[in-house]
Amino acid sequence: MKLSSKGRYAVRALFDIAFFNDGRPTQVKDIAERQGIPPRFLEQIFQDLKRAGLVGSKRGPQGGYSLLRSPDEVSLGDVWRVTEGAVSFSDEAEEALPGNRNDPCRQVMDNAFEDLARSVQACLDGVNLTSLCQRAERLGLNKPGSRRQVYVI
Repeated sequence: MKLSSKGRYAVRALFDIAFFNDGRPTQVKDIAERQGIPPRFLEQIFQDLKRAGLVGSKRGPQGGYSLLRSPDEVSLGDVWRVTEGAVSFSDEAEEALPGNRNDPCRQVMDNAFEDLARSVQACLDGVNLTSLCQRAERLGLNKPGSRRQVYVI
C-alpha cells in the first residue's frame, strides 16, 4: 500500500492552507512554492478536492483555495478517499477466478484483509489537519511573519 504523489501533494496542500493561512484563501502559486508542488498538478488536485467538498475557491487578488470545514474536521482518511479511493486489500484478479468465492481458506483471508483495511482507514481518519499543524509547531516550523523568541538563560 502506497500513497501516490497526488495523495501526498493533496495532504501537503491542505496542511499548507490550514497552517500558513488558518484555512483562509491561499493562492496556488504560494502553496506550490512553499510545498514544492508543480502548480498545474496542484490545480488538478484542487479540482478533485473541490468536487469532494473539502475546499472552496474564490477569484481575485485576495482569492485562492480555502478549507470548507475546520481543520479538525478534515482527516487524512478524507484526503485518501478523494485521491486514492477506498482502502482495500482485495485481489481483484483472484476474485474473478471461478469457484474461489466459497473456499473456506479464502473466506478466512478475505475476512482478515477486510479487518486490516478497516484498521488502516481508522488510523487515517484519526489524523486531521489540526494534529498536523500541532506537529509542525512542535517541530519548530514558523509561519511567515511570526517571530520565534529565543530566551538566553
